[in-house]
Parts: sequence; C-alpha cells; structure tokens
Amino acid sequence: MNLKVWFLETRPQFLILSVVLAFLGTAVARYEGYFHPGYALLAFLGLLLTHISVNVLNDYFDYRSGVDLETQRTPFSGGSGILPATLLRPRQVFWLGTGSLLLAVPVGVYFVIVRGWLLLPLLLVAALCILLYTPLILRTRWPEWAAGLGLGTLPVLGAYFVQTGNYTLPALAAAIPSGILVHNLLLINEFPDVTADRKADRKTLPITMGRRRAGLVYSVMTALVYVWVVGGIIARQMPVWSLVTLLTLPLAVKSIQGALKPGEMSRLLPAMASNVQVVLLTQMLLGAGYILAGVFGGIALL
Repeated sequence: MNLKVWFLETRPQFLILSVVLAFLGTAVARYEGYFHPGYALLAFLGLLLTHISVNVLNDYFDYRSGVDLETQRTPFSGGSGILPATLLRPRQVFWLGTGSLLLAVPVGVYFVIVRGWLLLPLLLVAALCILLYTPLILRTRWPEWAAGLGLGTLPVLGAYFVQTGNYTLPALAAAIPSGILVHNLLLINEFPDVTADRKADRKTLPITMGRRRAGLVYSVMTALVYVWVVGGIIARQMPVWSLVTLLTLPLAVKSIQGALKPGEMSRLLPAMASNVQVVLLTQMLLGAGYILAGVFGGIALL
C-alpha cells in the first residue's frame, strides 16, 4: 500500500480551507467570550474528515462520469488525477471518501449531545450538500451555492455553535463571506472544465450563463465580500478590526481581471492562483480581526 498515493487522493493542498473555516468560527466565539480548546480541536477534526470526504467522493464521481478523463487539469481544478492514472481503484477511492464521512459522524453526534440539538439541522444540510452535490446538484442550475453553503457558511457557524451552544446574527454576518468565497472558489475553477462538464450534463454557471457572464458573477460576488464586511461594521454586527480583510483587495482585483477574460488561460491561471489566496487569506484575516477586537476592543464605527 502506497500511503503517499492515498494521501494525495485527499487533495491535501485544499484541506487548508478546513483550518481556516474552523479558525474563523472559533475566533468569532472567542471574541464573544467563549472558548473551549478541546471542542475547537474536535470540531476541526470533524470538519477535516468531512472535507476529505468531499474531495475524494467528488474525484470518484468525476471519474465514473468520465469527466476526469476529458478535463483540462490545472493545479486548481480537474481532480487529483489518481484514478485516471490507475494508482487506485475506484472502489478504494469510494470507500476512502465514504469512510471519512462515517468517521465524522460520531463527532457530530457528540456535539449534538453535549451542545444541543439545534446543531443537528446544520449537520444534516451540510451532509446533503456533500452527498448530493456531484450526482444530483451539479445537474441543476447554479449548483455552486451548495459548495458555498456546505463548505463555507455552515462550517463557520458549526465551529461557532460548538463553542457557544447557539446561533446569533453577528455569527451569521461573519459566516456569510465564507459562503461567498467558497462559492467563488468553485466557480472560477470551473472555467477550464466547461467542455468536459457539458458532456456530463452538468449545469455549472460557466455552462448555463456562458463563461463571460459567469466571470461577471464572480467579479460582483468577490466585491460583495468586502462590501459585506464594511456593511457589517457599519451595522455594528462585526468589529471594526474586520477591516483588516481589505488587505486582500489587490489579490482580489487580480483574480477579477482574469475571471473577466476566461478564454485566456494565460490570465485565467494566475487569477485562479490569486483566488485561492483571496479565499484563504481573507478568512484568516477576518478571524484575526475578531481576535484583535477581543484583545483591543471591538470598536464600532458609529
């Protein structure tokens, strides 16, 4: 058994997102005076296992549908390449993804018991987004919402809930940018896969709207992240230290410039790279903003 191959099948370079999501949700709770390090670590473990399941099962379904055999692979899209290279068998990949999800279940059950049943609906919706995304949701218009919700907004709210035992409007305000960013992470990475996805009868935005219009959607939603943060501060739902997220604006501009020229791979690939940095750094900085607000005070603008 080649452990390196199994490790690469999880697409570890993308699992950093789980670290960032767990950090942000925990930072918001810490700002409000709640922090249990054991719960934080266990929640991260559950999220990591779930994210592994997402990556691996997507690889499995992409291979079974034939998409992986025709897609234009880039460092940011097109799957791991493990199955097309026959380094693992489809059955092995399926059980790796399924097993990771099953290992995450006891973590969720534990938190439902110790923190409250209100966590259960969140976990069920997230699980449905994972299990139904490739086989079903991708065949409906605008499927990217499921990734934004299931691997963006909900994990942040979940990490917050296991610390506090409830949901609040400020917590939702902090989680919305994650949903937008993860939505856009998927969206821009779909541009090189249009031909293969169309053959598989998928309905991604670059297919249903065309790449140029999808690029406009990406651009507007990227700008919306920063507008949301500023609006959240003005509405006193987010601390003024959240403005630190504006440091990623130059990277966002670069990614927007590439998204508006989706047919030019020489511009699209650097944009995809910048977008990864925007997704990760913006959420990290937002979490850092909450920590700074907890230390120096959550000063409001008004």
